[in-house]
Amino acid sequence: MTVLSAIPDNAEAGTRLDRFLAEKFDTLSRSRAKTLIKDGQCKMAGALMDDPRHSVVAGREYALEMPDPVAALPQPEDIPLDVLFEDEHLILVNKPAGMAVHPAPGSWQGTLVNALLHHCAGNLPGIGGVERPGIVHRIDKDTTGVLVVAKTEATHQGLAGLFKTHDIDRKYLALTRGAPRPLAGTVESDIARSPHDRKKMAVVPDGEGRHAVTHYKALKQFGLIAKADMRPAAALVECRLETGRTHQIRVHMAHLGTPLIGDPVYGRHRGIKAFGSGEVFDDATQKARKLTRQALHAASLGFVHPVTKEDVFVETPLPDDMAGIVAALERL
Repeated sequence: MTVLSAIPDNAEAGTRLDRFLAEKFDTLSRSRAKTLIKDGQCKMAGALMDDPRHSVVAGREYALEMPDPVAALPQPEDIPLDVLFEDEHLILVNKPAGMAVHPAPGSWQGTLVNALLHHCAGNLPGIGGVERPGIVHRIDKDTTGVLVVAKTEATHQGLAGLFKTHDIDRKYLALTRGAPRPLAGTVESDIARSPHDRKKMAVVPDGEGRHAVTHYKALKQFGLIAKADMRPAAALVECRLETGRTHQIRVHMAHLGTPLIGDPVYGRHRGIKAFGSGEVFDDATQKARKLTRQALHAASLGFVHPVTKEDVFVETPLPDDMAGIVAALERL
């Protein structure tokens, strides 16, 4: 068990206990602090503090006991998979929205790993001596599309090498609010945790984050923002990655001023802003506003097989929710 302790100064006096602890320790979220406080894990000068709303007192020591983490042992689950390619070395699947890749807090079950453990039962020689699929890259829980997973140690190392040297061809399709300017180009920046919100990533000055490169091209533009404003209301954008940073496409598109439609983190508004009226306009804007996730799809993946040395390429069409929005936008 680990104990985190902190003493508020005069400027911090009066701050809610859960907020004070979360701001003091980068490894602790406010919701986690709140839960631990309610569970009786926090004390002030030996006295139990079980109210997250408690206003901290300057000069008093607050100690939070952090229980040892419980080892996550993913269990096989009979979850249908859309398999695009499979051999004895690796498997490529089309991941649906809402499925996390790997078990984590908030998503211990129903993940891609749980599904693969069932699908590949008896056919996993193992990664690192453990019978488990080798996750080489991830896409966000609510992003759809192609993912490659290794079955063997050799394949895992080979795929990891391809990703490291950028020898993987990855194409994503995104629906954006407005169209990026210029319509085609490259965003190259450092990405790191936002200094204003630790749950978000952000473009930061060079040298202060991890290098990220996204090549993009607007394939289609839809509607107008306003009668006197000739900027498009939305666009279908192709993105190709050189690097694979957390939320990379979402951050880079937002950095260009064209966040992904439906993005709950990097988009300030739901849906789109478009000029028009009538049934066609209503259909397009309502479909966009009803999207419950970021409009991002990993459309294709290509590479040289690390074991057989054959070319592997798979692609998948837009999922129904994104395709429905595109069909509506094309009528604007």
